[in-house]
Amino acid sequence: MNEATAPEDWATGREPAVIHLFPGQGDFTVSALVRACRQGGPLRRPAEDVLPEVDRAGAEHGLPPLTPWLLGPKPPSTRRLSEAPTGTLQLTLYAASLTVHQALCAAHGSPAALVAVSFGEIAALAAAGAYSVADGARIAYDLARILATCPGGLTLLACSERTAAAILHRLGTAQVVVAVVNDGQETIVSGPEAELEAVEKYAAGRDVATARLRLPFSSHHPALGPQAEEFAAAVRSRTVLPARRPVYSAVAGRVYTQNEDLARRLADCLVRPAHLPRLLHTLTAHRRANAFFEAGTGSALSHSVQRVLAGHPHVSVHAPLADAAFPW
Repeated sequence: MNEATAPEDWATGREPAVIHLFPGQGDFTVSALVRACRQGGPLRRPAEDVLPEVDRAGAEHGLPPLTPWLLGPKPPSTRRLSEAPTGTLQLTLYAASLTVHQALCAAHGSPAALVAVSFGEIAALAAAGAYSVADGARIAYDLARILATCPGGLTLLACSERTAAAILHRLGTAQVVVAVVNDGQETIVSGPEAELEAVEKYAAGRDVATARLRLPFSSHHPALGPQAEEFAAAVRSRTVLPARRPVYSAVAGRVYTQNEDLARRLADCLVRPAHLPRLLHTLTAHRRANAFFEAGTGSALSHSVQRVLAGHPHVSVHAPLADAAFPW
């Protein structure tokens, strides 16, 4: 990030603040995005601004343009998007987060800070101004291309981090690791599919519910060092711009500094775990947050934030695209 232009109070701010949440890839439905982008919908105008820039980047890799697809009369299903060329789904998710962010800014004012989880870091950094919308889309494509070389998968365990770690220890699955800690009731583990199946079976036998994420890759795993290096090199070719807002990273566990090596930090998302509770406690120690808005199509991240901040009664958490009554 550019040293000269970042706000002085990035790490602190005692006035009540609005925070935007940028989720990862595990909770995305295109139907909610399409509904909100229909003519007259709250996302229509920001989508018309964001999508052409994303399409410009996608066209460089032969991807189908998203603008006529998402804003046209016959929008795709999430399944169709997942079957489209590599990167199409990730560019759609990236565009969705930026579109919701811009719509929220128009309706409720600019956020004081951004919280990013995993893939959401790319959109959050673009929303902060550290990358242009088109370069953010290029980074999202680079990550999609590299994720296609990351074998394995991810499984959600309905338990705390401590319980998940105990399960892995007792089962002796050396290649499965804790990847993401959402809250005290949800932990995601990453590793080879055969070992994930063993973890799921063992957990179910101990009344711990499991769900395999519909993502055909592993992530947040130390074995992905070569992929992380490749991704860092790709990101480093993009221009870093002066950021206008602070970004709090669930992988770094802190706010990014003015001189951050963003290529390295984004690559860390492939090899290091994301810990949302630790980050939220850090953020609320720095800032008096009074409202969180999810800049995505689902509500999983918002639910985790609600659980983590249950002891903060004056903080409200919203998932706009999952709430038909949300006041735009």
